[in-house]
Amino acid sequence: MSTPKSRSSRNFGIAVLAGLVLGALLGFVAKQTDTAWLTTTLKTIGDVFTSLLQFTVIPLVFTAIVVGVTSLRGLGGARTAARLGGKTLLWFGVTSLIAVLIGIAVGLIGGAGKGVDVEPSATAVDKLATRDHGDWLTVLNGLVPSNLFSAFTEGEVLQVVFVAVLVGIAAYSLGERAAPFVAFNKAIFDIIQKVLGWIIRLAPLGVLGLIGTAFATYGNGFVKPLLSLIASVYVAAALVLFVVYPVLLRFYGKVSPKTFYAKSWTALQFAFVSRSSGATLPLSRQSAVNLGVDPGYAGFAVPLGTTTKMDGCAALYPAIATIFIANLFGISLSGWQYVGIVAVAVFGAFATAGTTGWFTMLTLTLGTIGLPPEVIATGVAIVYGIDPILDMIRTATNVAGQITVPVLVARGEGLLDDEVLAAPPLLDTPEPTPVKEPALV
Repeated sequence: MSTPKSRSSRNFGIAVLAGLVLGALLGFVAKQTDTAWLTTTLKTIGDVFTSLLQFTVIPLVFTAIVVGVTSLRGLGGARTAARLGGKTLLWFGVTSLIAVLIGIAVGLIGGAGKGVDVEPSATAVDKLATRDHGDWLTVLNGLVPSNLFSAFTEGEVLQVVFVAVLVGIAAYSLGERAAPFVAFNKAIFDIIQKVLGWIIRLAPLGVLGLIGTAFATYGNGFVKPLLSLIASVYVAAALVLFVVYPVLLRFYGKVSPKTFYAKSWTALQFAFVSRSSGATLPLSRQSAVNLGVDPGYAGFAVPLGTTTKMDGCAALYPAIATIFIANLFGISLSGWQYVGIVAVAVFGAFATAGTTGWFTMLTLTLGTIGLPPEVIATGVAIVYGIDPILDMIRTATNVAGQITVPVLVARGEGLLDDEVLAAPPLLDTPEPTPVKEPALV
């Protein structure tokens, strides 16, 4: 029986898709009939929504990183727990690296976003023209702000990330003395999350305006890039889900992929439909236990993975979406920028532990490679129009990784019970928690 929240979530997804379809139709009509007022109206709606998203980027990124770094203190304790935590995080990093490399490869081979050149604002063009990503000196010069406040007021996302990491490490080292500061940042983060929730309620209108403007400007030629993004994400996710994880399980976990999917399929199905790793958590944990993982370790690793282990949302998708957005704006990415994409995927999830989501990771990725806030906000708003379609396979990939890694670590630590692994799945799987309202992070 569906809950009011799950019904609300489905209704919201339907509203966003309706906005996408209606915007495309209105934009197409405006293009064919050369109706200036309709084009202007669509552009105004899209610009307002983009601006609302843009002003949340800087505070969201800063507070997410500060709170995330300081929250890592909770992994301390007994030596065994530290070792398990270290190995768990190491496998998180390894699988994230594999996922982001697959994302980059699929994005480049599939040419996601090619075929349409979207014109960024004049400000964005000016900022792009003054940036050079060809060497480490340029990267370092652009990384360290000459003035602490200018990084925030001028929207230099990469510099904000650098400052946030430094501040987070300092707060971590101070421990209890920095508790009030950490609590303040957590409160700000929660406030931004609340504001984002309000903004996202306008997403159907925002998507209508943005997609409508795109179709009014470029006609039905905008369909191909959107389809290329969907196809690229699903192909990359399928490679991770049905090639990478089975290989790791077979050769490192000594677990049959057939057994793995038989005992985790319910969780993966629910993740695909609900689009929520958090809602799937009880099923994910039970799946790990059914696969023989020690219940105590499963109770630690799976919840940790729910917040930090997101190969779909935090690795392969930001890579593909970044290539898609760069292609839309006619931006050629350099080798160092691809290195930046990989670095954010591998280390970014750890830096934003407990707060990671596709919006935060995509924003961090776009900011790290040097795109200005105007391009970031516009690009993110465009991909949001088809996000419900993408989020289903992303979430299923996230959950599969959140179950896979505990199995691998448990096997290496002698915490995998082969008798339980060989037994039929437990029937008393816990009821999943209600699906939360759609959020941008």
